[in-house]
Amino acid sequence: MKFIYKIYSTVIKRTFYQTSLRDKLKPQPIYVWSVLKSTKSFFIAFVLVVGLVSSCTKDFEEINTNPNSPVSVQPSLLFRQVIYDYGEQMSYEGFTAGNLLGQYTTALDFNLFDRHNLKSPQLGGNPWPIFYKNLRDNELILNLAKENQTFTVYEGPSLILKAYMAAALTDLFGDVPYFEAFKGDKGTVTPVYDSQESIYMDQGGILDNLDKGALAIQNYTGSIQLEGDILFNGDLNAWVRFANSLKIKYLIRISDKVDVATDLQTIFDSGLFINENSENAVFDFTDGEPNNFRLARLRIGDFNNYVLSATMDEILTNLNDPRIVKLFRPFSNSDSGDFNGLLNGIDASQTSITPADYSLTGTIFRENTGQLDANFMTSMETHFLLAEAAQKGLITADAKTEYDAGVTQAFSYWGTEMPLDYLTTTAAFDVSGVNSIAQIITQKWISNMINGYEGWIEYRRTGFPELKTISASLNNDLIPVRMPYPAEEEALNSVNYTAAATATDGNSINVNVWWDEN
Repeated sequence: MKFIYKIYSTVIKRTFYQTSLRDKLKPQPIYVWSVLKSTKSFFIAFVLVVGLVSSCTKDFEEINTNPNSPVSVQPSLLFRQVIYDYGEQMSYEGFTAGNLLGQYTTALDFNLFDRHNLKSPQLGGNPWPIFYKNLRDNELILNLAKENQTFTVYEGPSLILKAYMAAALTDLFGDVPYFEAFKGDKGTVTPVYDSQESIYMDQGGILDNLDKGALAIQNYTGSIQLEGDILFNGDLNAWVRFANSLKIKYLIRISDKVDVATDLQTIFDSGLFINENSENAVFDFTDGEPNNFRLARLRIGDFNNYVLSATMDEILTNLNDPRIVKLFRPFSNSDSGDFNGLLNGIDASQTSITPADYSLTGTIFRENTGQLDANFMTSMETHFLLAEAAQKGLITADAKTEYDAGVTQAFSYWGTEMPLDYLTTTAAFDVSGVNSIAQIITQKWISNMINGYEGWIEYRRTGFPELKTISASLNNDLIPVRMPYPAEEEALNSVNYTAAATATDGNSINVNVWWDEN
């Protein structure tokens, strides 16, 4: 009797929603196809199959375990990795793609993204896997903290990190997989897309996790230190300040949809938020590899692809703002050290551009990256948010005081001396004929150049600063208001992707997210 065996190897579906650190091999059924002509032949086949399965699965875990490879990970190592990987990658993303959307810089070549074809990421423009990889790994830390009392100290910080990364994710894309995500080990590899409103507002969402994270830290009575913390060196109080600054940010972001005044006032009155540059949630890059800013490791041609945008040039020039010297370089063909910006979104195939006619980004982004850091949340951004809240009557505070503090700290953050008359002349707050909200947002926009996506998000929310119509738009002269879902989602999570794409007019980049809807 001739039998034909077809043995299926284990195939683990790899998605960004899995929560295992390594592939888990599971023995699969062995299917035997045969022409069985008698009861006897059937019995023989059955015995052979049972024996084969038994021999394959006996001591399977022991046989397939590498004694030199750990099956678990210390949360301190993973915690450090999540913070560094997310900060390093999103700093690069913010520079290469976010700065184009926010019109800080423009690209001379490889610039379909700059022309708003966002489905064609080139040197940057694909943050989706960065979010899900680090949210997945952070979920491992959170689970370890909840399951093992030894690791309880990680619960609060990991909840705060989860809120931070989830907010950045949904603010870029809108509705995304969230509540069912990160459960690949439990069989959920095609999670539904949750609404942005629920991700912000529901239990286990952004605001709830910030509250729970801060409470977990305040309730922690153990003696074990928070290790692997490259943001605050284990200072738990700093994590509470971080959580409250983030909550100010996200409450302001949804303030057109939700009454946030009471919560904002409570945080402001507590004074427990990031108030000085020394309290910033940042980690430093170095001048040399492997921990320098990634732009320093690109070939010189790729780095020189990014030049000062006409938008940034105009804003800094009108303010007579000396930070232009820190952020950019005089263009090579200038005899007097002048700066020159280029309108975003040129058609490189039709327009001849001489790079020497435009200002490259500053040495801080390449030669001197030890002066640069990965920026999660800062005092300057917190004060600009509080200035906006005060100006809009959401909190009882002096908007000018908060604005002046934000500007002063922004100059210090960028290592630039502020002119003595800056806050009384070109950048004077709330003067006649000047939109004070536009002033606040514009100053916050300037200070956030390392976080270009933030500048674009705040433009979408407020309309400030006024970005320009780009040179050769591939989006009908419209500035995008969301990132498109990546192509792999259609293949890996097709049913849920289709529903989400339908809700966004075919995955359109011109459909507003929830907090931005009129």
